[in-house]
Amino acid sequence: MGNSGPRTCIRFILNGHDVVLSDVAASDTLLDYLRLRRGMVGSKEGCAAGDCGACTTLIGRLRDGRLVYEAVDSCIRLLASIDGCHVVTVEHLTKPDGRLNPIQQAMVDTHGSQCGFCTPGIVMSLYAMWLASPSPSDATIERTLQGNLCRCTGYEPVMKAARTISHYGSVADDPLKQTYDEIQTRLDKLHDNRRVEIEHGGSRIILPANVDDLADAIATERNPTIVSGATDVGLWVTKDMRAISPAIFTGHLDELKRVTENDASITIGAGLTYSEAFAILPKHFPAFSGLLKRIGGEQVRNMGTIGGNIANGSPIADTPPTLIVLGARLILRKGKSRRTLPLEDFFIDYKVQDRQPGEFVEAIEIPKLNPASRFAVYKISKRRDEDISSVLGAFHLTLNDANCVETIRIAYGGMAGIPKRAKAVEDSLLGQPWTEDTVQAAIGNFAKDFAPLTDMRASAEYRMLVAQNLLRRFHAETEGAGEAVRLVRHPDSEAMHHG
Repeated sequence: MGNSGPRTCIRFILNGHDVVLSDVAASDTLLDYLRLRRGMVGSKEGCAAGDCGACTTLIGRLRDGRLVYEAVDSCIRLLASIDGCHVVTVEHLTKPDGRLNPIQQAMVDTHGSQCGFCTPGIVMSLYAMWLASPSPSDATIERTLQGNLCRCTGYEPVMKAARTISHYGSVADDPLKQTYDEIQTRLDKLHDNRRVEIEHGGSRIILPANVDDLADAIATERNPTIVSGATDVGLWVTKDMRAISPAIFTGHLDELKRVTENDASITIGAGLTYSEAFAILPKHFPAFSGLLKRIGGEQVRNMGTIGGNIANGSPIADTPPTLIVLGARLILRKGKSRRTLPLEDFFIDYKVQDRQPGEFVEAIEIPKLNPASRFAVYKISKRRDEDISSVLGAFHLTLNDANCVETIRIAYGGMAGIPKRAKAVEDSLLGQPWTEDTVQAAIGNFAKDFAPLTDMRASAEYRMLVAQNLLRRFHAETEGAGEAVRLVRHPDSEAMHHG
């Protein structure tokens, strides 16, 4: 915790100004702070769920000593989590003499705005993109805009604006780039390696100093809410009005983002965000590429974490079935003790996991693929982008020299109260020729594995039919050796990923 004891305030930079706050509650959002306490109304509240992007702001933080800016949804970004960060809002873009930022001017000239409600969020999303990629491809622009909904203008004028930003100015001349070193120095001074403890209005907040301190806090606090990316917890606050105190925040802990590798496996920290995982997982498991691109929008991917997706225990979470078929193992920690558990054994029942009081997910160990493996994942949802899965199917297959099934693991999300393997289907395929007839014969065993529910996303009948058809699809895409190589080595194959 450091030598001076806990700090009782959060400290951050808002645009160009230093801010120190001690009157912060666990459920306070960044958006409410900006609008209600600072009168900065450029960021809008559209959905309060991280879906529409009207509230998009930039957050700059030090990651392994390097300043990185990312777009986030401030409606579900909890205020306490921005300790030690640089918050950049749309108000910061316009120059003191009133001249517009290149993104703003491009939006004006291409008629990229009508009612204007969503425009500040779109501008901030494009700003983050432009800083990282001054000459973006259309695919990059489209991926950037996944998390921004526009009901009146449509996207073609916005796409035109995004393509022409650099015609209006250079990234090198942007004020944020020019103050990069200054902001990094200021943020360095804010990082004192101390625990933060704030009690305000009956609420308690803890930001541990490090992972050891996190383990102590979770073991000590009574029924704490562990807040990582807040892409789920934020909705507990904004939609369910749920009390989350005491809240223990983990998103600032770089120790939980570490990645290690050996000959047999890769181990990722539970705090690794989807955006951070995109630079790592597809290299080893190419099918992850298409999946990660379809989890939320860019703002959500910059916040949500792999460990949080697992620990939340949702039956429609995207990463657990995928990791289950890869044979992933969880590293669970309680105090100084650790234990390893197969991921599939972590899920017991709906929202019930094999996690003891005081225990948390510290890391995920994923065995590397056998070069001869066939591995694929398919996400089926009502909308292609930024939507929750109706059904997600993941498959991992090896064949012997006789083209018979040597090993197979099949897991689904959306088919039961937990992410679950299709063991009866697997058993019926083991040792059998990998043929259409074999797959067709195995289809009847789905009823032994699953009894899906009907809800707002899909009917039980639809889910069952989709699950069966995804196995047929996997077979069709892997029945030839050439197809197997394509699945492993070409991560952007639309045939693999789109639903």
